[in-house]
Amino acid sequence: MKVLAVNGSARHNGNTSILLRTVCDELEKEGIKTEVIELAGQVIEPCRACWACGGRGNCVHQKDLFTEIFTKMKEADGILLGSPVYSANISANMQAVLERAAVVADMNPGLLKHKAGAAVAAVRRGGSLQAIDAMNHFFLNHEMFVAGSTYWNMAYGQLPGDVEKDEEGMNNMRNLGQNLAFLLQAVNSDEK
Repeated sequence: MKVLAVNGSARHNGNTSILLRTVCDELEKEGIKTEVIELAGQVIEPCRACWACGGRGNCVHQKDLFTEIFTKMKEADGILLGSPVYSANISANMQAVLERAAVVADMNPGLLKHKAGAAVAAVRRGGSLQAIDAMNHFFLNHEMFVAGSTYWNMAYGQLPGDVEKDEEGMNNMRNLGQNLAFLLQAVNSDEK
């Protein structure tokens, strides 16, 4: 099994990366392969609403990484999304990825059906629930199963590395990784 993690942060190796890596470490302990795609330094264009993706299974526009990301989403058993909180929501790049992925999946029903998903947010103060909600709605609107944890999937921190000081948040990430692994194993054992 494999999980694709998408880091929507504009910062390489920042707090969102730490959270995703923590979840991925738990997945790898269970023998689940992980791959992290970093959106830092990239610009993901928003959907053009051209509907050319219908019947093709992917976006036809090739100027950015979206087609590669969505291809890997389709191939993965699970999708892990991470975003810092900007203006009480997900990052612009994460919004563009989810917007385009949603349109492709809507125009080609079933592409993400029965995959497992989880979302995490790195937050300085407030807005994390809106960010997590935005990412979880993407999963739920495309027939995916969402893994949860003991609390909201967030950790506090402003400067890179600060989330590691949030003991409860980091424990929650480890628990989320364990729960996502359990969900993946349960879904995949039922489908065989």
